[in-house]
Formats: sequence, structure tokens, C-alpha cells
Amino acid sequence: MHYRMISAEEAVMAIKSGDRVFLQTAAATPARLVDAMVGRAHALRNVEIVSLHTEGAAPYVRPEYQESFRHNAFFVGKNVRSAVQCGDADAIPIFLSDVPSLFYNGIMPLDVALIHVSPPDRHGYCSLGVSVDVTRAAVHTARHVIAQVNPNMPRTHGEGLLHVSKINSLVETDDPLPEVPRHELSEAERQIGSHIASIVEDGATLQMGIGAIPDATLVALSGHKDLGIHSEMFSDGVVDLVESGVITGRYKKTHNEIIVASFLMGTRKLYDFVNDNPGVEMFGSDYINDTREIRKNPKVTAINSAIEIDMTGQVCADSIGVKHFSGVGGQMDFIRGAALSPGGKPIIALPSITAKGESRIVPQLRPGAGVVTTRAHVQYVVTEYGIVNLYGKNLRQRIEAMASIAHPDFREEISRKGHDLYGRKSVCAD
Repeated sequence: MHYRMISAEEAVMAIKSGDRVFLQTAAATPARLVDAMVGRAHALRNVEIVSLHTEGAAPYVRPEYQESFRHNAFFVGKNVRSAVQCGDADAIPIFLSDVPSLFYNGIMPLDVALIHVSPPDRHGYCSLGVSVDVTRAAVHTARHVIAQVNPNMPRTHGEGLLHVSKINSLVETDDPLPEVPRHELSEAERQIGSHIASIVEDGATLQMGIGAIPDATLVALSGHKDLGIHSEMFSDGVVDLVESGVITGRYKKTHNEIIVASFLMGTRKLYDFVNDNPGVEMFGSDYINDTREIRKNPKVTAINSAIEIDMTGQVCADSIGVKHFSGVGGQMDFIRGAALSPGGKPIIALPSITAKGESRIVPQLRPGAGVVTTRAHVQYVVTEYGIVNLYGKNLRQRIEAMASIAHPDFREEISRKGHDLYGRKSVCAD
């Protein structure tokens, strides 16, 4: 089939002042279209840009474009973090599972969606490739869809197929996808991965993100059997475990023997692995992150991180005090889904100290810190110093449990301050 391609500059002429424009996620960020849109900044005013995390530059948040663009982030990535913290862009606290409903229900109607797809097949179907997540909802609801068509975008199975007739403009590109190399693991990260692996049961269904702790955990799982994957995203470490026979999905109740996710981020090895692979299926985040779906699988083990956690189990994962750092994402979706799964284990894992040597286990969260996961939802907490399970423990018991896995330099202080705060005698004295 032959399809007419136009230039990126011509395609983005469809964007008008006052429009709301969606950008596809992470490795599927349509960089050519973004650059062309910003190139029209002189002709645009008050264009709202919405997205999850994107890769590469985000020129639309630069100070010189403030009259033209305003970014509204569902998840704050490194490229827009400074703008959000300085008040030049905005962040929306929202579960990843809920974002598609903003589009479907008309709460945030989209004028234009800028996406990144594989070339059409002989039937005219493109693939959303490594980012189905909230993109599927965006393309089905946006008034105008502009696609960057790239042979380097893998064709993934699942619900990310989009017929070319649903795309208003096609722009031909041949650019490599952004890649995230594997982390060089520290000893503390290896210890955390080893601790997590010690409580992962054979036949479990895993959810994990990207970064040092997920990588360390996957390395430590090499001796396990028949693990499955139902995760909002995954990276290269999963490929290694598939190739070694550790990940089979044999005991999954939904998508048996199939890896399911909503977006991917890694190296070319990962992108080649998922390309036309019937063993991997990609779905929208409203399905993948739906607690009702997560809980159907056995022994769901959800591995999530935190910026800091207080003595009672309150998890801050999206801000450093009042400074917005990332987003709610899918943490609560999977923490609760794992807790409701037969034999499931919701895990919060973090190094005991920051790069500056400050304790990440604290008596109280910093002023203004957001609670992403409540203390009623938290169960397992892991640092390089061990594992505790807070489920069923009262506040006094939690203080001692959390102090036991804090860095040794801070344990006595944390325990003392924790008892001062939650021992209640000081409260009664007031």
C-alpha cells in the first residue's frame, strides 16, 4: 500500500492556538514532531501540552516559549522537572490507571495527538509499539492525529494497532529510539535485590519498573522458576530471564504464558525482543493497572520505590518536600493489586540513605511531601539492611521494625524520635 507522507512542518500546521496537544510516552516520544511544533512557537499562543514522562529534550518548557506553550504533566520526568518546580509547568496528581478516563470521558478533551508508530503493514495497520499506556486513549479521542512513522519502532502485539485511516497526517522518519543503558549496580542495590528475591516465590507474577533496584532484583532471580510478568513497564532484565527460562508465565491466570505491559524502555535488545513477538502483548494502562485485573494473577509481587518513608509506613514517592519530582504513576495500582492477589506481596524498596548521606527512613515526612501510598496499604519494606513486614503492626511496632532496616548511623535517633511522636504521652500532656 502507498501512503502519502508529508513533512513534519506541514503536519503540525494543524495545531492552533488554544489547543490541547498530547505527546506519546518515553521511548516513543515523537521528537521530530515536537521540534516542528516548537518551530511554530511564534504563531501559537496558549497551547497546552499533556503527557506522561517523555524522553529527550522538552523545548516547549523553555522560558522563551511561555506565551506559546504550557506543559501539564501526568508524570514529571527529568526534562521538565525544573520547569514544574519553578512554576513554569504543572503536574497533575493521578493514578496511571485513571489517565485514559480523562480523555474518554471528555474531562480533558484532546485537539491533537502527536504519536510515533511503526510503518503500516499490508493491511494498513501501524503499531503504537513501545507505548500503548495512555496513548491508545489519546488516539481514539483526539480530534486530529499526527504520526511520526519509523521503521525502528517495533510492531508489538496486543491492543496497540492503529489503522492508517485513523491517522490524519503521516511523517516519515528513520531515527533510532531513545535507549536507557543498564545501571552499574552498587553493593547496596545488589543487597536490596537479593533481599527482594528471597521473598519472591516460584510461580509469582511480577511488576517492576526501570532502574537500579528492579535491575538488581531481576539479576538475583536467576535461580527462580516459572515467573510471570504483568507490569506497567519492563526493561532489558526481563529479556535475560525469558531467555534463561526463568520467566514462563506458566501459572498466570490471565494472559497465560504471555508477558503483558503498557510501555517499554530499555536498549535496542529489548526493542528487538518485543518486535513481532507473540509472547509479549501491550495494553492501555486502564487495563494493565486495573486492580481488578492485577489481583486475578497468583502471588503478584509488586516492587516499587520511594523517595522517603516515615516510621508508620507513609510513602512519599513523587516529591522532595514541596518540590515535585516524578508522579503517582502506577505505584498504588500495583501495591493494592498485589495485596489483593492470592499470596501477593506489595513491596516498597529503597536505599537506606540518600546520595547526601541523609536517612530515607524518617520520623516524619518533609513538610509538603506527598503521600503516594498510605500506611494502610504498605506491607513489605526493603532496604540493604533487611526486610520488614508492617502488615498488622501497630504504630509502636512499626517504629522498631522500620528502625531495624534504617542505616545504623540513624537507628537510635529514628527510634527515639518515633517514640516521642507516636508514644502518645507527649500528646496527652498537651
